Amino acid sequence: MSDPRTTVAFQGAPGAYSHLAVCEVFPDRTPLACGTFDDAFAALTEGRADRAVIPIENSLAGRVADIHHLLPGSGLSIVGEHFHRVRHQLLAPRGASLSGLKVVHSHAMALAQCRNIIRGHGLTAVIHADTAGAAADVALWNDPAIGAIASSLAAEIYDLDTLMADVEDAQHNTTRFVVLAREPEPAAASGPVMTSFVFRVRNVPAALYKALGGFATNGVNMTKLESYQLGGSFNATQFYADIEGHPAQRNVELALEELRFFSSEVTILGVYPAAPFRATNAD
Repeated sequence: MSDPRTTVAFQGAPGAYSHLAVCEVFPDRTPLACGTFDDAFAALTEGRADRAVIPIENSLAGRVADIHHLLPGSGLSIVGEHFHRVRHQLLAPRGASLSGLKVVHSHAMALAQCRNIIRGHGLTAVIHADTAGAAADVALWNDPAIGAIASSLAAEIYDLDTLMADVEDAQHNTTRFVVLAREPEPAAASGPVMTSFVFRVRNVPAALYKALGGFATNGVNMTKLESYQLGGSFNATQFYADIEGHPAQRNVELALEELRFFSSEVTILGVYPAAPFRATNAD
């Protein structure tokens, strides 16, 4: 059994893109595959893992909705972030050929992101629960007419041939992951820092406009703001936000004070170093 102190939980089967992200962030630690996001959170909360690497948004698909609902009540903290460039591989059993391939299995999102290659080679797309699971089944079936779209790590784990590499339609397909821990590890106020939080505004006219005004007047850059409904109600709206800066910085402190004045609830999810990807991909 692996040491929980060096174990990192992720959601998905071995070979999933989340597994690949864990290997990129923590190359010397042991990945722990979890069937659901709830399972991954539980592994961390219960001490079976020391960290979790969880996808929160994708440049094509948008936010991962489950995380916005799970994270605020989990008691866990965001302590880092990682941007993973998604590269889809067309895989098949050993010895298979592209000309003999008839069917391709993968997650619905991966199939949608590889329409050109699927259409161009006249393949029948079959939706699978996940990319790594599709690769595992293709290896099990060992039929040269059936392939999968999955990661390079899945090809390695399930001993599949890569018939074509990087078959995704969009070259900017990137998933942002957050690194979770049981306790907060606030980043130093110097250097590029991100602060993530959720909030609910008070029931007063123009509350959202007033709550966010402090970020504009204090020069705090808000990189993300999303709303989502709570408990199936159309009246209970919670907002998720990412800002550049540290709460200890005076301008961020003032902006958060104004936010709290017009909000019924504000919860800081994490203060953590900004990933280098942000600087190299700034508009």
